Amino acid sequence: MNSEIKILPLLPLRGILVFPYMVIHLDVGREKSVQAIEEAMIQDRVIFLATQKEAQTDDPGEDDIYKIGTVAEVKQLLKLPGGTIRVLVEGIARAKARRFISDEPYFQVEIEQYSEDFQKTSEIEALMRSLIYQFEQYVKLSKRIPPETVVSVVNLEEPGRLADIIASHLSLRLEDKQNILEAVNIIQRLEKLCAIVAKELEIVELERKINIRVRKQMEKTQKEYYLREQMKAIQRELGEKDERMAEGEELREKIAEAKLPKEVEEKAIKEVERLEKMPPMAAEAAVVRNYLDWLLALPWNKSTRDRLDIKSAENILEEDHYGLKTVKERILEYLAIRKLAKKMKGPIICFVGPPGVGKTSLGRSIARALERKFIRMSLGGVRDEAEIRGHRRTYVGAMPGRIIQGIRQAGSKNPVFLLDEIDKMSMDFRGDPSAALLEVLDPEQNNTFSDHYIEAAFDLSNVMFITTANLQHNIPRPLQDRMEIIYLSGYTEEEKVQIAMRYLLPKQIKEHGLDKSMLKMTENTIRKVIREYTRESGVRNLERQIATVCRKTARQIVSDKVKKVQVTPLNINQFLGTPRFRYGVAEQDDQVGVATGLAWTEVGGDTLAIEVTIYKGNGKLTLTGKLGDVMKESAQAGYSYIRSRAVELGIDEEYYDKQDIHIHIPEGAIPKDGPSAGISMACALASAITGRKVRHDVAMTGEITLRGRVLPVGGIKEKVLAAHRAGIKTIIMPKDNKKDLDEIPKKVKDKMHFVLVEHMDQVLDEALTEKEFEPVDLSDTSPVVPQPPAYQPAVINEGGAHIPS
Repeated sequence: MNSEIKILPLLPLRGILVFPYMVIHLDVGREKSVQAIEEAMIQDRVIFLATQKEAQTDDPGEDDIYKIGTVAEVKQLLKLPGGTIRVLVEGIARAKARRFISDEPYFQVEIEQYSEDFQKTSEIEALMRSLIYQFEQYVKLSKRIPPETVVSVVNLEEPGRLADIIASHLSLRLEDKQNILEAVNIIQRLEKLCAIVAKELEIVELERKINIRVRKQMEKTQKEYYLREQMKAIQRELGEKDERMAEGEELREKIAEAKLPKEVEEKAIKEVERLEKMPPMAAEAAVVRNYLDWLLALPWNKSTRDRLDIKSAENILEEDHYGLKTVKERILEYLAIRKLAKKMKGPIICFVGPPGVGKTSLGRSIARALERKFIRMSLGGVRDEAEIRGHRRTYVGAMPGRIIQGIRQAGSKNPVFLLDEIDKMSMDFRGDPSAALLEVLDPEQNNTFSDHYIEAAFDLSNVMFITTANLQHNIPRPLQDRMEIIYLSGYTEEEKVQIAMRYLLPKQIKEHGLDKSMLKMTENTIRKVIREYTRESGVRNLERQIATVCRKTARQIVSDKVKKVQVTPLNINQFLGTPRFRYGVAEQDDQVGVATGLAWTEVGGDTLAIEVTIYKGNGKLTLTGKLGDVMKESAQAGYSYIRSRAVELGIDEEYYDKQDIHIHIPEGAIPKDGPSAGISMACALASAITGRKVRHDVAMTGEITLRGRVLPVGGIKEKVLAAHRAGIKTIIMPKDNKKDLDEIPKKVKDKMHFVLVEHMDQVLDEALTEKEFEPVDLSDTSPVVPQPPAYQPAVINEGGAHIPS
């Protein structure tokens, strides 16, 4: 074999190899490669083609390129958009790169080009015949190479050219092609190629056998089935298990380990059998898998162990919340019963109270005291029944309801489950979620709660359900019947001080990146914040004010480089600005025609100023202040009573025909309604007409009848706390509400004087500063003052609704 030394530009190839006599298009884009092509075109259109060892290398070096390559002639050149060049090259001969002369601006190498001189011996002839026969068999079996190629190959007399052309037609790995290219000796080349073709022939023969086996099992019209069976045949050849069978076995093992209830286990096994019969890619298969995942994930038999140490639970409740004696006693009673009766059903408790009194956080504390998992679900704005009971599996994207989702999230079947804002649910065409909750919150039914998605009874009787609401009358009556309602009224000033010092202040100091030494606030400072910057039943706004102090403290520490900030009653306005409320909203002096009423609102109790003025007219009664129907009727009843007592009050009978009366309740943009202000309006009317002053330190609540009887009202505790906040010392209230005084904290009760009345004359006697009329004789049984009719002593929506604190 002869050789010839040349210096040529080098074009590195990525993922492709060019044999001698091979004609192929190449797309050239790298800068060095483009310049190598241009240099070849300037010379005699000859270039050296060598393959990179790694196709991913963008800037190959000398060691990254095979030394054996092909000298080729550039036949055509076409410039494409983007700077890429498409060239048509034809391989001429093998060559070896002896040395790299330069690598800039393109690779230039000194090559040794080989020319093939051969003598056709018997050995070469035998190798050529064997190679041609194997190639013919390969073409017949593979169907990948056109039969015309065999005809052109058979007529070749040159053994080297025969080997190169056959190698170029085979789909071989790049390493195998490079081995053939590097076989400069013709006999070695033919032998290597014979071995490779024989191996490829075996692979093609195995593929043919698999295809024959698959065809026997498939139906002609089922292409998908054919592909699946082909995969199965391949798996059998490899000794692997069928995917569906393996999945079914795995699911059965999980079902056995989960120890499901008998009915649920049978249902799960049936679903596994259905899954095994389905095609793997069927849409319903994904639905079944998702359903089985939910069945296996639910804690059918998993539960946490309750902490039955009452003393420890009591300490935890005291740590987390100040006051709330009734709630804490109820939880400790439940623990005591659990210790005696192991199978007691979980209670359904409803906390009703104004915002910010700790209803939601109390549920979390109960879970911590019991050492149970805690799940919270907000029902505010929920309108769809499926939110509770889930969707049926026939719907696209179906999933269980939020009750089952919460149980799965908890990982136990006895968590503390808080249903927040139960009074703020609504309903539409998709169903009534409050009706769906009946089954959840009924201790007699929830042991077999059925979710539309799960379709199997789940026992909720061990779950401790706690619900919260701001207004009891917004909770549907059937739901109220299933719950034990515990009222959380507003906090007293002393309770707020303690809550702020024990919980709110340390919490906000920590959240704002401070420590106890950086910020000091005394109890007196907190008390001033409560009196002059907040007016609420809860402590949410108080916490916001403390957070404001912490933010300004943090800024002072960072900006002014101070180490400690002392907040006192004298400098609190530097942090919170001008006080927003006046401590003690009661009137400063006794006035004519101005009485202080007490109202119950969604955020607790509040005081209600009632003003009456009289001017010349024709006996017209005007009511303003955006009053509801109930309040207007109370005003009319009070007006009629005062007119009926004209003689006793010393009023001229013609007085009402010559004067107009105007009753007004300030803050006219705020709706007010309810029966609580009856005696307050009557008292203000009596004061304005008679000219006698109303005591400024007296507040009153109660409904009035036409004959002057005072009827009981609701919300006494909230109203008393509001009066206490306002600095009022005396409260006039119906005698039938005496029982409600037991709920009022002792510290508040000791500071106030309560006047219990049965008749309006007693109210006027106590509230007006002068006593110049003859009060009615309550012992008189004559028909002039009849006994009041039967009434309901508790009314939920007491007067002054929607008045903010």
